[in-house]
Amino acid sequence: MSDSKGTKGTRGAKGLVLVVEDERHIAELQRLYLAREGFGVQIESDGEAGLAAARQLRPVAIVLDIGLPTMDGDEICRRLREEGDWTPILLVTARDEETDRVLGLELGADDYITKPFSPRELVARVRTILRRTSGRPEEPVRTVGRVTLDAARRTVRADGRPVELTTTEFNLLNSLLSQPGRVYSRDELLAQVWGYPDQRGTRVVDVYISQLRSKLGDACPIRTVRGVGYSVPDPSA
Repeated sequence: MSDSKGTKGTRGAKGLVLVVEDERHIAELQRLYLAREGFGVQIESDGEAGLAAARQLRPVAIVLDIGLPTMDGDEICRRLREEGDWTPILLVTARDEETDRVLGLELGADDYITKPFSPRELVARVRTILRRTSGRPEEPVRTVGRVTLDAARRTVRADGRPVELTTTEFNLLNSLLSQPGRVYSRDELLAQVWGYPDQRGTRVVDVYISQLRSKLGDACPIRTVRGVGYSVPDPSA
């Protein structure tokens, strides 16, 4: 694999971030700021090369532009998730329509950022995604109804069957299960799971709740509290 300057990417102290971006000046700016943060950076400028790099290099995170030559970012995201690759993905898009953002999230992306953006914000988003990825060994196994979540092992079972979740889906479920009976507003969930409150992002919470319900099936304990947000029932109540 080669980056946009023809040199091989290096793995920094905090791991390798794969940047798939066809606009060279944007890619180089991302490289500069991510490198300052301690990440190694590999740049690919088209979709097929980006997918191959993701498979071969096993980066700690992928910064993925949606509009790419040869294969768009949504397709790369879809293929990786179908292969069971849950590397955290931050989508970068010039599109501001909600349907485009929602599609990327439904395909398994962990977050998105819209051009034009501050490079510092992009780095902050990458850091937040990686914090959400790491488990907390001190956390107990949580069971609510027919769903069991093991935070240390990053596993979820529903009716005894294993359920594959993205990083963001896992952390959203973990937040809800951590305090059964509590009703979380969408803004609270955005701040707690995504790391930033953003009124424009409340629809994102709904998308992920829908995905959790689909994956957990009839065992899903998440309930909607109209006009407020979401909660799971308290088993001890």
